[in-house]
Amino acid sequence: QVELVESGGGLVQAGGSLRLSCVASRRAFSGYPMGWFRQTPGKEREFVADTSQSGSTTGYADSVKGRFTISRDNAKNTLFLQMNSLKPEDTAVYFCARKRSFFYSPTQSENEYDKWGQGTQVTVSS
Repeated sequence: QVELVESGGGLVQAGGSLRLSCVASRRAFSGYPMGWFRQTPGKEREFVADTSQSGSTTGYADSVKGRFTISRDNAKNTLFLQMNSLKPEDTAVYFCARKRSFFYSPTQSENEYDKWGQGTQVTVSS
């Protein structure tokens, strides 16, 4: 059973920080590039960040570059998203996801991912 479970969402004031975690079953995590997406009601799911299997290569959406940091702990099968300088427009449900391929490529399409968590709500008040 492949499972991804996000946590760490909540309500924060603009300018604040949150750290999201995504704990995965070993089968879901080991050897795969991983990513974070977000979605607001009525909109398409939006790419946020991704990372290679080792964590040495990362990619970010322009809207979060310089504010968010993706990382992973392979020993603990956990993916993180550190979110600083949060803005009201960052309000969304955040999802972690596993890429289909073992090979990292800097694409931002959700079609590149085959396993998803249930999401965690992040709300940033102004």
